[in-house]
Amino acid sequence: MNSRVTLSVFKADVGGYVGHGSVHPDMLQKARETLEQNGKDILIDFFVTHVGDDINIVLTHRHGVDAEPIHTLVWNTFLNCTEVAQKIKLYGAGQDLLSDAFSGNIKGMGPGIAEMEFEERPSEPIIIFMADKTEPGAWNLPLYKIFADPFNTIGLVIDPKMHSGFCFEVLDLIEDKRVIFSCPEELYDLLVFLGAPNRFVIKSIFTKNNEIAAVSSTQKMNQLAGRYVGKDDPVMIVRCQNGLPAVGEVLEPFANPHLVTGWMRGSHYGPLIPVSQKDAVPTRFDGPPRVIALGFQLANGKLIGPQDLFADMAFDKARQKALEIADYIRQLGPFEPHRLPLDEMEYTTMPKVMEKLKDRFK
Repeated sequence: MNSRVTLSVFKADVGGYVGHGSVHPDMLQKARETLEQNGKDILIDFFVTHVGDDINIVLTHRHGVDAEPIHTLVWNTFLNCTEVAQKIKLYGAGQDLLSDAFSGNIKGMGPGIAEMEFEERPSEPIIIFMADKTEPGAWNLPLYKIFADPFNTIGLVIDPKMHSGFCFEVLDLIEDKRVIFSCPEELYDLLVFLGAPNRFVIKSIFTKNNEIAAVSSTQKMNQLAGRYVGKDDPVMIVRCQNGLPAVGEVLEPFANPHLVTGWMRGSHYGPLIPVSQKDAVPTRFDGPPRVIALGFQLANGKLIGPQDLFADMAFDKARQKALEIADYIRQLGPFEPHRLPLDEMEYTTMPKVMEKLKDRFK
């Protein structure tokens, strides 16, 4: 049997309760029942939760990344949840499932995916970040600070195992190409691309010994569907401690909320609020965007936890600052920089309005 463990995180919006704010309890229960019944021979462990209107599924197994039996199980789980959503007439039932013909791999089918395979260490703390009302580029700034900024991560300076830095795999969402930057040597080159998070996103981060440290989902819904069907609501896995950033270093970037794209109709900038699980129900202008951080210990593949890490009162000021930013930027209404620039409005009414008025432009 493969001694390496695979950690897989999947997310999909298959029906909002009510509107875009949450997930109905019956859908979460259906997900758990499906995984329990159909996954007992292929899974080590699983955990089901939600952030906003997204169902989030965490799995451990020994089949490696992109494993067909795992992806099939999750796809069928989301289909079963969709049936529940349709039965009780939830809004957007099945909206993230972009195809009726499943091919054995969820990639390109709508749901978000982050997977990594590794040899479990004597102690294996991990943090799984789950966001709602935003897109994959939301992770660029935090991941840069966690793995490349010594003002955030003192381990880069004083931990001999981290002092050589990390390698960043960056994906071009438009050209579907990727490039790897070795940091700190190529830090300035890296920042040229990370500063444009609507196009360039961090897919994964490795140690200089090629050990996986972090991975994120990079699915962009509007490019997959060819129209606006919802924001991408990304997930991310970060391994911690023993030659990797400490738990506190991984959480620290979220103490200062940064602006991300998404929010109402996926067409606005807003602050990313770090919240506890119970507060992951975005309702104000369908937001503001928010993120939870669930901490687990792996023990022979078993998920011990979660610990609700953003429930800490130390993040109260970050939440207050984010709400003040939200108050300010909401006053701009349909004007930039609250509304996204025109090149990001491709999947809204903008092209149709431009076509209608083209003869009036002289």
